[in-house]
Amino acid sequence: MSKDHKPKDKSELKRILAAGGRVSNDGRINHGLNMSRALGDHMYKTNSLFPNTKQMITALPDVQTIDLKPENGDFIVLACDGIWNSLCSQKAVDFILNRIHCPDIKLSSICEELFEVCLAPDTPNAGVGCDNMTCIIVKFKHHQKRSLTDGTEDESDLVTECKKPKLDPITTVE
Repeated sequence: MSKDHKPKDKSELKRILAAGGRVSNDGRINHGLNMSRALGDHMYKTNSLFPNTKQMITALPDVQTIDLKPENGDFIVLACDGIWNSLCSQKAVDFILNRIHCPDIKLSSICEELFEVCLAPDTPNAGVGCDNMTCIIVKFKHHQKRSLTDGTEDESDLVTECKKPKLDPITTVE
């Protein structure tokens, strides 16, 4: 369900070049941003010959429609490159999965823990973990655990121990 918008992707590169931009070997537009779609970043959206959707950087999203069924997952996570440049999608999903069903945990607390994992311990880390970080977790209600008891039994057995594996800060994502 996930797709990163990278400047070196064929369709993204075509749009960037047509709008007068350049993509460096390290995948940055005009030696700046390493993503090709974003909110803000107005300096990349100033070519008066093109509409907003054809600028070097566009805010136009890819949209998919997916039925919300239990087999399609428990949650979605939306995050900025400050997260994705530090942690691959699967590690972020695993990190959240190991926490989201813990009783009384707030989604904001999971986001804060995720930020701590992605945060660089110091700044000489080639910029990885030094970017701003934004994360939104949306939990679907169809996966809330419901008791099969009549309410007289101890329901504590229904929740297994929440495992919170430690992830070391990641210095780079390939």
